[in-house]
Formats: sequence, C-alpha cells, structure tokens
Amino acid sequence: MFLAELQREEKTAFLELAVLIASIDGNLSIFETSILNKYQKELGLEDYKPTGMDLRDILESFKSERTKNIVLTELFQLIYSDGVFHDQESKFVRLIKEHFGFETDEFGSFKGWIDKIKELSLTKEKW
Repeated sequence: MFLAELQREEKTAFLELAVLIASIDGNLSIFETSILNKYQKELGLEDYKPTGMDLRDILESFKSERTKNIVLTELFQLIYSDGVFHDQESKFVRLIKEHFGFETDEFGSFKGWIDKIKELSLTKEKW
C-alpha cells in the first residue's frame, strides 16, 4: 500500500525482511506467499531474488520515521495474513521495534488496524 514511497535500497531491504519474517516459523503459507508476490509487484521487483542480507544491515537501510512506520505496517499485514501471530514472529517484531526505537506498546493496536485494511482490500476486490 505504501511501499512505493521507499527508495530503491529500502525496497530491496524490505523484501529481504519480508522473506525473513514469512519464513521464520519454518512454514511459508499460501497467504504469506501471496503477499510476498504482491510486495514484489508493488515494489517493481518481480524478478528480485533474496540474497540473505544480515538483519542488522536490513534494518539500517530504513532511516526516516515514516519509512520505519511503513515497514512495520506492511510487516504486520504479512504476519497476520495466515491468521496466526507465532512466538517467533512476535520476538522478531519486538527486535525490529526496539531497533527502530518504537515504544513497546506504540503498535499494540496494529492487529485491529490491519484487519480493517484487509477487509477494505477484500471489499475493493469484489467491486
């Protein structure tokens, strides 16, 4: 939704991060695969193959507050795509939020917000 605002380096870093988080539980669901494909298309990186960038390098790519918010928003959409927030995903998100300097409870209501976005997306697709 907001990924077009990212710079080229941020786009590839975001894809690396999304692949990491989608596969963190050892199971890449059909929902996660679908969202990863959507991300690649939205970013204009359909042919991009993840290189296995180091997490610290990935996170250092995002400098502005807005970019960090975009990354976290999009990641929550990916995480909740299969309807389950796994422990590994929770730990990973906590690590990202700490690195970005967000307060622990700052994004506590994201699940509800992401659910509303998903509803709007489904409604839009039916039109």
